[in-house]
Amino acid sequence: MELGIIGLPNSSKTTIFNALTRGTAPTSSGSSGKLEFNTAVVDVPDQRVDRLSEIFQPRKTTYAKVTYTDIAGLDQGVAKKGFSGELRNRIAKMDAFVHVVRAFEDESVPHPLATINPQRDLSILDDEMILVDLLAIQTRIERIGESMRRAKKGSEEQAALEIEQALMTRLSDWLEAGAPLRDMNLADEELHSIRSFAFLTLKPVLVLVNSGDEVIPPDKLVTYQHRHTVVMSLQGKLEMEIAQLDLDEATVFMEEFDIAEPALDRMIRASYDLVGLQSFFTVGEDEVRAWTVRKGATAVEAAGAIHSDLARGFIRADVVAYDDLISVGGSMAEARKAGKARLEGKDYLVQDGEILHVRFAL
Repeated sequence: MELGIIGLPNSSKTTIFNALTRGTAPTSSGSSGKLEFNTAVVDVPDQRVDRLSEIFQPRKTTYAKVTYTDIAGLDQGVAKKGFSGELRNRIAKMDAFVHVVRAFEDESVPHPLATINPQRDLSILDDEMILVDLLAIQTRIERIGESMRRAKKGSEEQAALEIEQALMTRLSDWLEAGAPLRDMNLADEELHSIRSFAFLTLKPVLVLVNSGDEVIPPDKLVTYQHRHTVVMSLQGKLEMEIAQLDLDEATVFMEEFDIAEPALDRMIRASYDLVGLQSFFTVGEDEVRAWTVRKGATAVEAAGAIHSDLARGFIRADVVAYDDLISVGGSMAEARKAGKARLEGKDYLVQDGEILHVRFAL
C-alpha cells in the first residue's frame, strides 16, 4: 500500500514525512524547481504484534508495512497548467492521499498565499484534483464520440460506447458540481470499468492538519465531510522531534509532555484502515508476523498473501481470534481445548486480528 503525501508548497508535508518515517529529508522553504519525491516504508504500529512476540519469543518479528511518498508541493493552478507525465503517473498509482494542511504561523517559512487559512488551502487542492479528473473525463468523452461515429450502428461496440458515455457524463456532471468522485454511489461494475483511469478524487483521503505548537482538535480548524475520508490534527514539528529520538529518549520526552502515544502511530493505523486493509497473524518460534489483506478477503486469499503455494494447495486453516488466544494465555493448544480455535475452508472471510495456520498439500 502506498500513500502520497500532498499539499501546497510550504504546507509542512516533508516535516510530516520525516515524522512518519524517522527521515531527515530537508524541510527548508523554497523550491529547487525540480519534481522531487521522497519515499519510505514504515511499520504499522500494532500492540497485538508486540504481545504475540512477548508470548512466542520468535527469532524475528515482522509488522505490516505502509509506503509513504512525499510529493513535491502542488501550486494553485497546477491542474490548468497540466500535470507532467511523471507527476501524473506517480500520483495516479497511489492507493490514497495524505493531504497535509498548514494551520500555524512561521515567519521563516512564508505561506505561498501570504495568510494562514487551512479551510481555504484544503479547498484549493481539492479543486485542483477535481479539475484534473474533469479534464481527463472530458477528453475521454470526446474520444468516445469519435469512436461512436465510426462504430457500426446497432453493434455491440456501439452499445458499449453508449454505456460508457452515459457513465462518463454522470461523472463529469458530478465533478462540475464541485464534489469528489468518492462521494458518488457507483456500482461495483462501474467502479471496475473506470479503475484504469485512476481518478484522483476517487481515492481515499486522510486530511492531516498541522496545528504547529498548539493542540487543536481538527474540527476547530477545518470542516470536511466526504466519504472515505479521515480528518486528524497534530503538532508536526513536535512529532518529528519525537521520531528522531531513540526509544528511551522518546519515552522520557513523551512522559514529560504527557503524550500517551505519538500521533503519527495513530495516523499510520488510520492510513492502513482507510484503504480498506486489515491484518492477520502467523505465529511461531521462527517468526511472529502481521500479513496484509483487504477487508473481506477469504482464507485462501490470506494463504496466498503468505505464499502462492499455500493458496494452490489449500486444505483448511486453523483460525483463532487474537483476544481468544490471549484469554487462554497465548497457547494454541489451550485455545483448541477451550473450543476457541476453528477449522475453516477456503471461502471463510478472514477477520482483522485473527491468527491463521494454513494446512496445505503440494
